[in-house]
Amino acid sequence: MKSSSAGKIKLTSYDDLFGEPTGETPGEGKLIRVPLEMLHPFKNHPFRVIDNEEMMRTAKSIKENGVLSPGIVREDKQGGYEIVAGHRRKHSSELAGCPDMPVIVRELTDDEAIIIMVDSNIQREFILPSEKAWAYRMKMEAMSHRGVKDEEFTADKVGKKVNDSGRTVQRYIRLTYLHPELLEYVDQNHLTLEAGEKISYLSDEEQNWVLNYRLSES
Repeated sequence: MKSSSAGKIKLTSYDDLFGEPTGETPGEGKLIRVPLEMLHPFKNHPFRVIDNEEMMRTAKSIKENGVLSPGIVREDKQGGYEIVAGHRRKHSSELAGCPDMPVIVRELTDDEAIIIMVDSNIQREFILPSEKAWAYRMKMEAMSHRGVKDEEFTADKVGKKVNDSGRTVQRYIRLTYLHPELLEYVDQNHLTLEAGEKISYLSDEEQNWVLNYRLSES
């Protein structure tokens, strides 16, 4: 059952809320307050939500001032809403003891939702290589579905928001083909991005050899 505790407000664009255009966001939505238990995480959300110092500061701010920037959601066919942008705000609200949070409900295709989800997180100050890798891959595939066929051109567009070149985007995407434990080594700075890219072209068996060798050396 959807919350009706707040009125619906028409909003004109993403720019009005966050101050900069994405170039990919459909226009209008409705602003409502939704109980936190009705907000579900985005499928295969690549960005981690962890209880670090930044999260604690956000929770304290929300406790004192409320959520100042609404999340973006779309209706979930299974009930409730799927979070497109606002996973950290939801978790911070939980830590702050809030029962609900403001969100903008939009009608979005899967590809539109992926692009907004990635764009709303990719400019954070601290992002792990694995987070960026999966985010870039998801956005690249979404843009390809929308008719952008030239891979090099698409990669350039994907990395534009954070001034990453198309080549850098492609290098990050290669990390998604690493064995999960090797990808964790990249996150921990035990493997460089360049080394991770090269290893990603090895077969599963060969990657296991590399992993076993590193384990034997540690």
